[in-house]
Amino acid sequence: MASDTRPARLQPAPRHRASVLPVDPPRYAPTAANPVRAKSRRLATDTYIEPHSHPWGQLAFSVTGVVRVTAVNSTYIVPPSRAVWIPPRVEHVVTVVEEAELRSLYLHQDADQCGPETCPAADSPWRACRVIEVSSLLRELVMHLSTDPGPRTPSERERHLSALVLDEMRRAQPVPIGVDLPQDKRLRALCEAVLNDPTRWSTLETCARSANASPRTVARLFRSELGTTFLQWRQQVLLAKALSMAARKIPMAVISAELGYASASAFTAMVRRSVGAPPSRFFS
Repeated sequence: MASDTRPARLQPAPRHRASVLPVDPPRYAPTAANPVRAKSRRLATDTYIEPHSHPWGQLAFSVTGVVRVTAVNSTYIVPPSRAVWIPPRVEHVVTVVEEAELRSLYLHQDADQCGPETCPAADSPWRACRVIEVSSLLRELVMHLSTDPGPRTPSERERHLSALVLDEMRRAQPVPIGVDLPQDKRLRALCEAVLNDPTRWSTLETCARSANASPRTVARLFRSELGTTFLQWRQQVLLAKALSMAARKIPMAVISAELGYASASAFTAMVRRSVGAPPSRFFS
């Protein structure tokens, strides 16, 4: 399994998914006079929004249902309690895991800005995609923003709502739930297979056989491409899968069993090691 290190582009939708285009993004373009715009869209399970980008920043989350956002070399599961920040000009795709009402916030970007705060520093967290918690206040603020398209002058109430939205975003806690993806095309295909069915790919040996490669070769690619072991990477995949299941109110005992853990306590220990919190808190 020779390494192919050419940059991986976001791939077209698999044939069994309904592929759709973004909904007329320029009609929702934020401006200096109206810096926060909201868009709402209801999407069926397995809908795939084609690769696209915006000249403005975007915060995406589900009012109901679960979506998966893939951007650059990471993928994120987004249930109603989480949101993904996507910086300007970053290509991304959206796959609907469970029928969802997707709410997007578009944020106007000045030349020296990259998020809800000015961030000239190269290490600012707003320069890259990140997952944040959606507080009850942020959720309610977003739900009260107008989703009407086209140029418009915001009311005084909308200006206040927008200011509060930006303040809540600054205060939001980051969540370590993203799953890194490699640039090597063949390893990328293997990782996508694990993402789609993590319980089928439980060992490095299983993955290596599928890729017609030795376990040593696949292990080396995980280290060189992702800086981690296969088991550590798969653990992040299982967390993302568990988050999706928890959003559907599936009991933790059922989740742990379906993900292949011998007991709920073993699953709880894994979650604590990964995110520093028990499942009851992290998946709430």
